[in-house]
Amino acid sequence: MPNSELMPIGVFARRTGLTSSALRFYADSGLLPPAEVDPASGYRYYGAGQVARATALRRLREIAMPLTAARAVLDAGPDEASRLIDEHVAKVLGDAAAVQRKAASIKSSLADVPSLPVAALKGPVLADAIEQVLAAAVREPGMPVLGALRVEATQEAVTLTATDRYRLSTRTLVPAEAGATAWAATVSGDELRAAVADIRRSALVRVEATPHGCRLRMADRGDRHCRLLSEEFPDHRLMLASLPEVTTRVTVSKGLLQRALEEIPGERVTLRVTRRGLSVLTTDGEHPGVPLAAAVTGRGLRISFELTTLYPAVSTAIGPDVMLDLRGPDQPATIRSADRGDLTTLAMPVRPDHSA
Repeated sequence: MPNSELMPIGVFARRTGLTSSALRFYADSGLLPPAEVDPASGYRYYGAGQVARATALRRLREIAMPLTAARAVLDAGPDEASRLIDEHVAKVLGDAAAVQRKAASIKSSLADVPSLPVAALKGPVLADAIEQVLAAAVREPGMPVLGALRVEATQEAVTLTATDRYRLSTRTLVPAEAGATAWAATVSGDELRAAVADIRRSALVRVEATPHGCRLRMADRGDRHCRLLSEEFPDHRLMLASLPEVTTRVTVSKGLLQRALEEIPGERVTLRVTRRGLSVLTTDGEHPGVPLAAAVTGRGLRISFELTTLYPAVSTAIGPDVMLDLRGPDQPATIRSADRGDLTTLAMPVRPDHSA
């Protein structure tokens, strides 16, 4: 007779969310052997102490972890188990991205899929622009468009735009060769990032559009294909058009402002603007702050930001100086290069009540 504290396989299956057939498979593989087997009937029994391991095994299999890797996780300590799970997730995501790129390539190369020349751009310039603008993108479950790049091309210019809930970056490039017609689409940010290294090493990149993707043609290198997203991109033009007038303009050294932001402790920073210059403070006022020489026009004010919102906007600016166009403590601020305005980032401040 089995121990009264043991559970029949059916009861154990219900407790752990595993099927009886799965439990038999894991037992035969040595991953989760039963606590006891009835020698006469061959019926399997499990102990209460095996529930946690069985549940963990089920959850690992739900994220498509192979048996050998699952065994290593179950037998490892917490830190090593976390590392192994992270490695598995990274591999799954990498494999998925590779499949997406191959699928885009297959669809773009179908014999009956026409391509539309969009523009030819200098590779190093395009690579920099992609990285700079995508600094405002974010990976957010359920909203892939916030991790994408909006591309709008005319014969005169190619404009790249990205936005999350708190930032919006845009940069306009002059094409080396214009396309035949205007074109606009939302392109996968992850796939563009993966192509940046090849783009940077190409003197000229020809951008072509297909119904399902964006083809990047590079001499002496294989074509790269990026998916188009069907989700509607946020109406950034309406937001830009509805901004109130600038009330304060600050021109400051990019390097000095960047270092000041790095020195300030905490997750939020406050900029105090007076006619004498700019000071970078903590939002609680406990830090003495970092005074910076700056050219200021307009009225003084205090405005606060999440560091993760303001710092990337400053660090990706082009040139030695940045210009801050401020509209009030509760209005979006525009950060751009003082001498080159083709890269512009809008950053949402933290309201005076410290809500985002």
